[in-house]
Amino acid sequence: QVQLVESGGGLVQAGGSLRLSCAASGRTFSRDAMGWFRQAPGKEREFVAAITGSGGDTYYANSVKGRFTISRDNAKNAVFLQMNSLKPEDTAVYSCAGRYGNAAYSQSWKYGFWGQGTQVTVSS
Repeated sequence: QVQLVESGGGLVQAGGSLRLSCAASGRTFSRDAMGWFRQAPGKEREFVAAITGSGGDTYYANSVKGRFTISRDNAKNAVFLQMNSLKPEDTAVYSCAGRYGNAAYSQSWKYGFWGQGTQVTVSS
């Protein structure tokens, strides 16, 4: 059974940083694309960042570009999201997702594996 478990969320002041982690078990994602998505209350789920299976290419939503960095450690079967210069509008539940294949996408429906999410709250 494939499981993705996020950690690292919490409460932080605007301008602060958090590092989210996503640990995978039940399947090795070392050659598969991974992504981060978020959903704020009353809003639809939105794409945050994605990384190809090889780790050679990364993609970001315009709203987080330059502030967030996605990375992966295939030896640990994990993916990370470093979030800097956080803003109140970054407040949401952040979920990691995995899909078969190297190609990364911004569309959530292309990902077949999901974690339960971790809450990130940024206070002003």
